[in-house]
Amino acid sequence: MTLRERITDEMKAAMRAGEKERLSLIRMLQAAIKQREVDERITLDDAQTLAVIEKMIKQRKESVAQFEAGNRADLVARENAEIAALAAYLPAQLSATELETLIREAIAATGAASVKDMGKVMAIVKGKAAGRADMGAVGARIKAQLGG
Repeated sequence: MTLRERITDEMKAAMRAGEKERLSLIRMLQAAIKQREVDERITLDDAQTLAVIEKMIKQRKESVAQFEAGNRADLVARENAEIAALAAYLPAQLSATELETLIREAIAATGAASVKDMGKVMAIVKGKAAGRADMGAVGARIKAQLGG
């Protein structure tokens, strides 16, 4: 079952169960996926669908920061609930040791010696850890290992 099929099945289940908030979020997710397909004139595969989900999670995390600054606990709670619901579609996250091993292997494979080579390392790690790690944190770890 593809990720798109899983999302559609969960939308149907949310409709049957009368879960209005969850249904709304799933419809928003499907709209974002469809919008990207229309814009790029392609059919998204699972990796591209994961990218859409990650983007939506990132947007909600930014919103949480803004709502916290504005003392809007009600909106913070809603955004955090949406983040949790969207995160359910992501594959299991890599542990810290798995991520460190992946970064060390990528550094060895590229022969990276300084921060100048970070792009090469990041390309390899991104391909293997897509959807399974926060790429911002991964970039910081790569930079630290390369002595940046």
